Amino acid sequence: MSLQSRNNVKVIGEGSATLILSHGFGCDQTMWRYLVDHFTGHFKVVLYDLVGAGQSDLGAYVRQKYDSLAGYAQDLGDIIDEYACGPVIVVSHSVSSMIGVLADRMSPGKIDAHVMIGPSPCYIDSDNYVGGFKLEDIHSLLDTLDSNYLGWSSTMAPVIMGAPGQPALSEELTNSFCRTEPEIAKQFARVTFMSDNRKDVAGLTTPTLILQSADDLIAPIAVGKYLEAVMPNSTLCIVANVGHCPHMSVPSACSEAIDNFLLPWTAANAG
Repeated sequence: MSLQSRNNVKVIGEGSATLILSHGFGCDQTMWRYLVDHFTGHFKVVLYDLVGAGQSDLGAYVRQKYDSLAGYAQDLGDIIDEYACGPVIVVSHSVSSMIGVLADRMSPGKIDAHVMIGPSPCYIDSDNYVGGFKLEDIHSLLDTLDSNYLGWSSTMAPVIMGAPGQPALSEELTNSFCRTEPEIAKQFARVTFMSDNRKDVAGLTTPTLILQSADDLIAPIAVGKYLEAVMPNSTLCIVANVGHCPHMSVPSACSEAIDNFLLPWTAANAG
């Protein structure tokens, strides 16, 4: 099995630096279409589907490998090795932000910068940390998902998307959730929502832009402030948006923030 078919890899654009776009839970690479054209004039852009999502090869899904985010991080490292040239910037949504962090930790220096959209190192509240959910809330969410995945998808996708004035986006996310093979989605949800990557983000020195919505049920602003505090070369940017997918619902605000962050690499490309 080739790497290209395993992860449905697509490469577009040209430049001396590479952007690798990594989607979130229940999504696939098509969710980047609102941003991708903006960057192909200056960067080599690599799109891919996490194994188990989109048009990836479902035959490559091995439950033991993907029982932690480390399996996905290994795949990201493979894709960087095969397709990237020059400086590598990983643009990631939601759980893929932590996949990028793990890939960075596995091979320090392989990733030159991160753009994290709606990241969270841990979704569960603890004594000195606000993740947005109580442990019993997560257990209830996972139990509901296990018992009625399609019903859960139809209910939760609009809540996750937000963007109350753009119902087509909620419908798109619902359909994406429902296309995902349920057993894979259930395992990935458990891996995602039970993960705790606070030790991995602590002290990470890779330059990082943290992009968060002003109102996000999944990743509240407190999480972004936490990440900015523990990652010494990070910058938090809050965009005016309701929901967890600002790269879809307010793409121009996201592209503006990302442009400002990427200026050093854009200037190098222009030179």
